[in-house]
Amino acid sequence: MFKKALTSFLLFFSLALGAQQQYMTLQEIVTDSAAIFNANELLELKNRLTDFELGTTNQLVVVTIERLGFETIETYANGLFNENRLGQQGKDNGLLILFAENDREVRIEVGYGLEPYITDAVASRIIRNTMIPHFKEKRYYEGISGATDQLISFLQEPEALEEFKAEIENDEKRDRRIGYGFLFLFLSLFVGFGGFFFFKSYKSLVEVLRGILIGKLGLIPGLFMILGVSLSALFGLVFMAVPLVVFISIYKEEFLPRALLFENPEMLLLLLIPFFGIATLIAFFKIKFFGKDVFELSLIKNDKTYYRKTFSSSGTHSFGSSSSSRSSSGFSGGGGSSGGGGASGSW
Repeated sequence: MFKKALTSFLLFFSLALGAQQQYMTLQEIVTDSAAIFNANELLELKNRLTDFELGTTNQLVVVTIERLGFETIETYANGLFNENRLGQQGKDNGLLILFAENDREVRIEVGYGLEPYITDAVASRIIRNTMIPHFKEKRYYEGISGATDQLISFLQEPEALEEFKAEIENDEKRDRRIGYGFLFLFLSLFVGFGGFFFFKSYKSLVEVLRGILIGKLGLIPGLFMILGVSLSALFGLVFMAVPLVVFISIYKEEFLPRALLFENPEMLLLLLIPFFGIATLIAFFKIKFFGKDVFELSLIKNDKTYYRKTFSSSGTHSFGSSSSSRSSSGFSGGGGSSGGGGASGSW
């Protein structure tokens, strides 16, 4: 009995969830279900939007609700828009401002025919700069009224709309420049730190190789030291190179070095040849042309005086030894539709 009841409940619940949302049928050009307007505000807004529709056939509708329920404001606005077929059939020139009081969200939904004019960027800027500042102070009418004024102005005055779009584009370019500046600074810090660490460690690698070649360092202990300083140098190299590769890859998807390294990991092993080869050549030339030492090999024995003088004071012979910890009125839709264009905001 219990199992049957549970099965029936789950079936009912799934059907309830799967049932199509029924949206309100709009009877007015302004529907204030959340009761955020007084009588004068409601009348003034209705008259303004009605005059706009009569003069242009564009239909701008305002709907306020208390809460969205289980839907997002995007799906609710799109469903409400298409259910009531806002705008004129064939023109799809409808606009919807949906305000959800308790959810503290608002959306401007734009019909297909008006999307080239009221773009997502335009709608977003109106919400962010005109509506949200008033909504934060609970001046809901001022925010919605200001947004309707802008939308009406942009659709009646193409010059004003183009000026607004140019302002948005300039602001976006400025924001991109600022973003690039911060990214460059961040990248420079990584490259600078990695380069410094690589230079110090690679210099130590050269000195270890030189010490082995002149017999001041035993070959066997020297190999362990080569391993330590090589890991330090490779760490610095990776710390320096990876941000550069990532940065370039953002703007150039088919970046050859990245493709070679990630698709052919064996390339990393081949890079070790010039890594050690160059260090060995530097050590060789230092001995041959810039010093008085001669080539000699020692298997185990170290020259303690040379070792202390060259490595112990600098602390660069062990991996990571030089690093420090850091914290780091009557109305009906005309048959228009919307494909989801517009923008949303919250406060």
